[in-house]
Amino acid sequence: MEHPSAPAHRGHFPWQGLLLAVSLTTFWNQPTAAQLTIESVPTNAVQGKDVLLLVHNLPGNLAAYGWYKGARVDPDQQIVSYVINTPESTPGPLYSGRETIYSNGSLLFQNVTQEDTGYYTLQVFKANFQTEVGLGHLQVYLELTKPNITCNNSNPVEHEDPVVLTCEPETQNTTYRWLINNQSLLDSTWLELSSDNRTLTLFNITRNDTGPYECETRNPASARRSDPFYLNILYGPDAPTISPADSYYHPGANLSLSCHAASNPPAQYSWLINGRPHQSTQELFIPNISANDSGSYTCLVHNSVTGLNRTTVKTITVSAELTKPNIACNNSNPVEHRDPVVLTCEPETQRHHLPVVDQQ
Repeated sequence: MEHPSAPAHRGHFPWQGLLLAVSLTTFWNQPTAAQLTIESVPTNAVQGKDVLLLVHNLPGNLAAYGWYKGARVDPDQQIVSYVINTPESTPGPLYSGRETIYSNGSLLFQNVTQEDTGYYTLQVFKANFQTEVGLGHLQVYLELTKPNITCNNSNPVEHEDPVVLTCEPETQNTTYRWLINNQSLLDSTWLELSSDNRTLTLFNITRNDTGPYECETRNPASARRSDPFYLNILYGPDAPTISPADSYYHPGANLSLSCHAASNPPAQYSWLINGRPHQSTQELFIPNISANDSGSYTCLVHNSVTGLNRTTVKTITVSAELTKPNIACNNSNPVEHRDPVVLTCEPETQRHHLPVVDQQ
């Protein structure tokens, strides 16, 4: 803080008795156009910092000042007094050693505490024994520490577990604000804030609600934000898929199937072939397959934390490569509107046949 240029004074001066006499015999002046005012610099002080009660519109022909704690002149609440022409200052009953008075009447507080918050009265003595009084206010706030987020359950199950996030620590005269994905909260049925906004409850969470979550604390003198907080949301397994999409294979080919299901933690995989357990792997490989390998291939997935299971089935057919078919006809020269015609696709196989007419 930049202090006034006029020299500061501490110590004892012999004019204290005169000040007391003046204070008992003076009368109040009517307010002038430029009324005595007192400004706190800064307006909102931080505990441990310096604050100046800066005096504006001092009248002329001054003799002395007196500062008091509270909203009135009370000798028992005097902090310090100052005589201009000496110049000397005298500590009062409430002088703590942290106050410094300047020749322009301003009062500096060093290393302020929250106990310094309150009203302060300046009494100005003129050489003609008239006085004026100014009232100032000092507001001291804690310098906020970096907040942190605590959680009742950082590994919730999707659609099941509510989550309670709390912004710590709890401090007085502090407002709390939450951010999700760097955005302020929007009205939502799955979010609930406590009356002081310090606690955020999440309902019906999904895998997309991992975060980051941040809380911000603020008072008139400072603002701080927590580190990002993430949830590890447990879900799945979803319905598995088997790849590749091919279902028909030739004898002697290699069969390689892969099963995948979205899951957190990752799912455990196992296979059934025609209802019989096979291997517990995500990938299934059978070399040199034959017609005996035809059948149903079932992928089973299990999440050991959520306890959920899902399956999917794929039918695999192994058969010889088809020869080029030919069409047999009972009558290739039919008479219009009279002779029926029978077309037969040869040879007969276990595959399905699709008629083709005019390439359609």
